[in-house]
Amino acid sequence: MNDAADPGFGIYIHWPFCLSKCPYCDFNSHVREQIDQARWRSALLAEIDHYAARTPGRTVTSIFFGGGTPSLMEPATAAAVINRVASRWPVASDVEITLEANPSSVEAGRFADLAAAGVNRASLGIQSLDDNALAFLGRRHDAAEALAALEIAQRHFRRVSFDLIYARPGQSVAHWRAELQRAVGFGTEHLSVYQLTIEPGTRFATLARRGELDVPDEETQAELYETTQEILGDAGLPAYEISNHARLGAECRHNLTYWRYGDYAGVGPGAHGRLTIDGARLATRAHRAPEIWLERVEALGHGAHDDEPIDPDDRFSEMLLMGLRLTEGVSRARVREELGGEIENIIDSVRLNRLVGGGFLSLERDRLRATDSGRQRLNAVLADLLY
Repeated sequence: MNDAADPGFGIYIHWPFCLSKCPYCDFNSHVREQIDQARWRSALLAEIDHYAARTPGRTVTSIFFGGGTPSLMEPATAAAVINRVASRWPVASDVEITLEANPSSVEAGRFADLAAAGVNRASLGIQSLDDNALAFLGRRHDAAEALAALEIAQRHFRRVSFDLIYARPGQSVAHWRAELQRAVGFGTEHLSVYQLTIEPGTRFATLARRGELDVPDEETQAELYETTQEILGDAGLPAYEISNHARLGAECRHNLTYWRYGDYAGVGPGAHGRLTIDGARLATRAHRAPEIWLERVEALGHGAHDDEPIDPDDRFSEMLLMGLRLTEGVSRARVREELGGEIENIIDSVRLNRLVGGGFLSLERDRLRATDSGRQRLNAVLADLLY
C-alpha cells in the first residue's frame, strides 16, 4: 500500500440505474425502462466541471464508477467522464480507474469497450458461486455465467476484483469453506467478502420482520468470519480492511482514500464527498432522486445540497470510523495533519486504555490499530470508544 500519510484524491461517479433491485440492497439504485444516455452524460460532465472549479490543481489518483450498475453505462459515457476528469485536473500516471459490473453476458460484452475507454480495474458483483444462493440473493446471473464474465474481465482489465456474500440463511461453515477455496482458485488479486446484513427498507428487512428470513446466529457468523480470514490469508489474500482482501500491492486505491480520510469528489445522484477547501473540511452530498438531481444539474451546473462544514470532533470520529476498519489502522501523521494533535490527547483516555487493555485496540508509535479481535467486533469497539 502507498504511504498512509498521502491518501490521494479520488473522483467517485454514481450511476444510479439497475435492471432490477436486489432484495438486500439499500444503495441509491433505481430501475428505469428508458435512460437518456446522452442527457446523463452531459449532466455528469457538468458536475465534474463544478467540482474541478472548486479543487484546482489536485492530482487525481483514482476514479471509481459505482452504483447502481455502471456497466450498464454506455462505454462512450465512461470515456467522456474519464477524459473530462483528465482535462480538468492533473492525473497520476498510475491512476486507478475502477468500474463496478454485474457478471451477466450482456454486460461482459461491453468489457472490451470499457477497457478501451480507459477503465483499468473491474469489480464484479458475483456474490456467490452457488446457483441456489444467487437465486435467493435476487441475482440475474448463475454461477457459470459469472465465471465466464470473470474470465472475460481478466482478459481485458489489468486488475480485477469480485464480491462474495456470506452468512446466508442455512449456510454452514463447511459450505462456505468450500466456496471460498473454489473462489481463490480463479487467480484474482482482490476479493471483497461481505457478511449479509439486513438493511432497513429492503425486501429482506420485510421478510425478517415477518420471521421469514433466518440468518445464521452470532456464533456461526463469527466462525464464518474466522474461516474467511484463514482461507484467504493462506491463499495470499490477507485482509487489509474488514471485508477486503488483496495480494500485496493490489489493494483498491480509491477505497483506501476513503479509509485513510482523504479528499474525494462525489459526482452523481446521492453521491457524497469530502473536500478540504481553504483549510475547512467540508461534506458534500447530492440529491438522491435521479430525476431531481438531473434537473438541478441542468439548471445550476450541479445537483448538490449546501456544503456541511465538519467540526474537529466529527472529523476525528470519522477518521476512527473509517481508519480502524483497516489492518494498518489510523496513522498518527494523518491525525496531526488533520487536527494538529496526538491521538491520546484527543480521545477519552479511560475508554482508550480500557479497549487497549482488553486486547481490542493497539496504540503504537506511529498509529492506532484495531486488533484482529477488535476488527471482528468493530461496531461495539467504536460505540465504546466514541459514544
